[in-house]
Amino acid sequence: MTVVDVHAHVFPALGRAESRRLTGSDDGPWLRTTDGPDAGMMMAGATEYRPVRRTLWDPAARVADLDRLGVDVQVLSSTPLLFGYGLEPGRAADWCRTVNAHLLEYAAYAPDRLAPLCQVPLQSTEAACETVSEAMRQGFHGVHIGNHLGDRDLDDGALTEFLAHCAHEGAAVLVHPWDLPSGPRHARYMLAWLAGMAGETHLTILSLILSGAFERLPASLRLLFAHGGGSFPYLLGRADNAWHRRDLVRADSPHPPSHYTDRFSVDSAVFDPGALRLLVDVMGAERVLLGSDHPFPLGEEEIGRLVRDSALTDREKAAVLGGNAVRFFGLNRLPEGAPAC
Repeated sequence: MTVVDVHAHVFPALGRAESRRLTGSDDGPWLRTTDGPDAGMMMAGATEYRPVRRTLWDPAARVADLDRLGVDVQVLSSTPLLFGYGLEPGRAADWCRTVNAHLLEYAAYAPDRLAPLCQVPLQSTEAACETVSEAMRQGFHGVHIGNHLGDRDLDDGALTEFLAHCAHEGAAVLVHPWDLPSGPRHARYMLAWLAGMAGETHLTILSLILSGAFERLPASLRLLFAHGGGSFPYLLGRADNAWHRRDLVRADSPHPPSHYTDRFSVDSAVFDPGALRLLVDVMGAERVLLGSDHPFPLGEEEIGRLVRDSALTDREKAAVLGGNAVRFFGLNRLPEGAPAC
């Protein structure tokens, strides 16, 4: 049974000088490392952002992890701290190309095991479209984007134009929550991650549905939401009920939210067997892909264990663990020597 993890992050070994040169700021993201196995620190300028493991920047350590965990292929995306959406578009384009070059170099260590996603300067639709087209020619398997851009969600005209371009280019799109709610109520106990991430993803999915964006976007668009789709699958009944009862909710959407679950996929990073069962019931087994959030501490330590130990049927497990990802990301394009997907 092929195992493909579609939600895994990389932070290239960008030094502070390179970050400063590309971003034009002393506060840009960079990676401070030492020789220890877990001796890395994601930095934002002089501020320590998060301690990290060596697998985040060292592909040899990553592949050793995958061997130990029984993962055949991992789809790699940059850490959201690297998005660069606050940069001037010209700088952002150069920044994204640099990050993408690092991702290609990282994946080249084991091209049969590591499938990279590019990042783009989403603040400029023209530059984002050019970057994703270039990246697909270079061998990327899709693009990794944040779930919003300031106050604009993915149903914004410029952002739906970008998504339509991705469909035209055959680029799969992984949407990750970022720029989470802040303030005293979210600052405690990592609540920005525990509650804010789920709410952000839920908001983005509903925005695409209720605005009618899915009616305008090509059906060929391959859209994947991280972290199990956030709160959406578990509150879908509430959204449907509101659509049926309130003109305000259904003003721009000709169908209730449950009508659109075949327009996107989600990963399996929900960490609970009951939640996984509900996720599969809501989305369908063919639209749930194994995701671990590796190698961060809040990710699944034993990648795929939740799915393997679940009450899903053998056919559903095979689909979630790898079959769906092979089709979604076109992993038949991996070089010779890759696992038989």
